[in-house]
Amino acid sequence: MADVTMPQLGETVAEGTVTKWFKKIGDSVTKGESLFEVSTDKVDTEIPAPSDGILTSILVQEGETVDVGTKLATIGTGADEVASSAAAAGSPAPIAANPSTNDVTSTRDHDERRLSPVVRRLLDEHGLDEDEVAATGPGARLTRDDVLKHIANAASTSTVAAGAGSLSPVVRRLLDERGLRAEEVAGSGPYGRVTRRDVEVHEVPSAAARFAGDELRPAAASSDADVNPSTAFAGDEVIPFSKSRRLTAEHMVRSKATSAHTLMVREVDFEKVEVVRRREGAGFKDREGFTLTYLPFITVALTRTIREFPLINASVGNNELIVHHDINVGIAVDLEGSGLVVPVIHRADSLSLMGIARRIRELAIGARTKKLKLDDMERGTISITNPGPYGTLMTGAIINQPQVAILATDGIKRRPVVVVSSSGEELIAIHSMGLLALTFDHRAIDGAYAAQFLARLDQELNRDDWSVLD
Repeated sequence: MADVTMPQLGETVAEGTVTKWFKKIGDSVTKGESLFEVSTDKVDTEIPAPSDGILTSILVQEGETVDVGTKLATIGTGADEVASSAAAAGSPAPIAANPSTNDVTSTRDHDERRLSPVVRRLLDEHGLDEDEVAATGPGARLTRDDVLKHIANAASTSTVAAGAGSLSPVVRRLLDERGLRAEEVAGSGPYGRVTRRDVEVHEVPSAAARFAGDELRPAAASSDADVNPSTAFAGDEVIPFSKSRRLTAEHMVRSKATSAHTLMVREVDFEKVEVVRRREGAGFKDREGFTLTYLPFITVALTRTIREFPLINASVGNNELIVHHDINVGIAVDLEGSGLVVPVIHRADSLSLMGIARRIRELAIGARTKKLKLDDMERGTISITNPGPYGTLMTGAIINQPQVAILATDGIKRRPVVVVSSSGEELIAIHSMGLLALTFDHRAIDGAYAAQFLARLDQELNRDDWSVLD
């Protein structure tokens, strides 16, 4: 019998969510075929079966998040192992006849003791007990979606701020133990509901602070809850954040709290790039099947500039700057409003302009169809975000930690500019102009270094050798 465990999907990944099982208990599996799908904060990926055999048990259901190394399932050699494995796991065998009420109750009791870490965390954060939430998982097990649905329903159906009548049993007990009233505690749950965490972080004022006329202010909550969340009004639609959206938000907030973000912007003349795009664009699209955009040109120019300004291609360690020799450029890809991923072009400086264009296309398609491999998301050293196709003017992007810089490429438009002829005469001409915005970590580099980098990047984009595409 072989155990199937949650794999280590990257050095910084500590847990994963089982999003789909491709096999059922009792199905035969072949080594190397897709057995289940895992979602992490970096990538969704299909995991192959480690051996041939019969899937005898599934211990972690779809939607559950568990730590790396957690046993997920077992693969045996015969059908006789299916029933015994299912019984040992506390889950029903594939074929069960007339289970009794006692069996269901026993399974529920067992599953409560096996709540996944993400379910426990959600219950704790919102001051909920297991019995408050309707469970829909196998064997009446409580799942992450059950908790999120419960929270959303509570917010959408409430019309007044939470009072003592809406407190969970665990919150009431904590209030009683600390001698507090619900109105004394700042609530951070849906509609201002007081949660377990609110009570735990609340500081009871000393006796000296309780004299008549003194102003009592709720103590500040922890750093991740400094501001109480908004509440829904009657008729509002409440949409719980998806896993991807929550992880993106957490990463962005952590980045702003970690780095000394500084924005520097330079106007760039893209006319020489535009000349090549107009001349080669039609033939390129016929050959490749997609449009030649400005992004590959900018990426190539970026890699060339980094050779002279290596501190841009770095990350922050423990009171140290780690300068990377490989130039691995992350390209931010929007997942149609559901989140953001940053797949990586590894050793981008070794690729031609056409190679870069093809790789950007491959990664964007892979991200939006969830076909990226874990390696596609690893080892980025600098990032580019490209809202330019939507006509943006200037973007102050958030650094992709632990990198020290991210370049935003905004809208490029035709407009009149002053140019200098070969004879030194000033003329008015129509050129393609745009802004490049560099967000950098001021802990790692200074403003002068960043300004020189942008000036050199401008020069690279105005090279005369763009006529050589491949």
